[in-house]
Amino acid sequence: MSAHVQIRPATPADVKEIMAMVAELAEFEKLTHVLDMSAERLTADLFGDKPLVEALIAQDGDNILAFALYFQSYSTFLTRRSLYLEDLYVRPHARGLGLGKRMLLRLARIARERGFGRFEWSVLDWNANAIAFYEGMGATVMPDWRICRVTGEAFDQMAARAD
Repeated sequence: MSAHVQIRPATPADVKEIMAMVAELAEFEKLTHVLDMSAERLTADLFGDKPLVEALIAQDGDNILAFALYFQSYSTFLTRRSLYLEDLYVRPHARGLGLGKRMLLRLARIARERGFGRFEWSVLDWNANAIAFYEGMGATVMPDWRICRVTGEAFDQMAARAD
């Protein structure tokens, strides 16, 4: 099956399916309580006048099997742009076909072709399978770094404290 799977840029027609896979990913990561998705926002962010993110779709015939959503970031240490992978999700029935690997390789090629200095993403510390997979692909899991996040009421309060 994976030989026939096409990896292609997402189109506006894919938004509904991307949102369904994001919900599946949130369930897997035990994060459904933070979902606040909007098809309108996602469509604008992917395909509006000034797109903020891009996505790849893995598709076999009419079946969408996986997606990767990514965007440009910046490294001051390298003084170069970077590619940041926000989400990579392969549906359970399509796992083991090499789609995750193919998508990571495609993203690395995109980053290299654009002259980016690095390609990075986050992984949950309890997801041993993903960590082993990423390390097998050559990634370094950064043990000393932690993600800091402010959302909801704390975000509103922090913003209100600005001069």
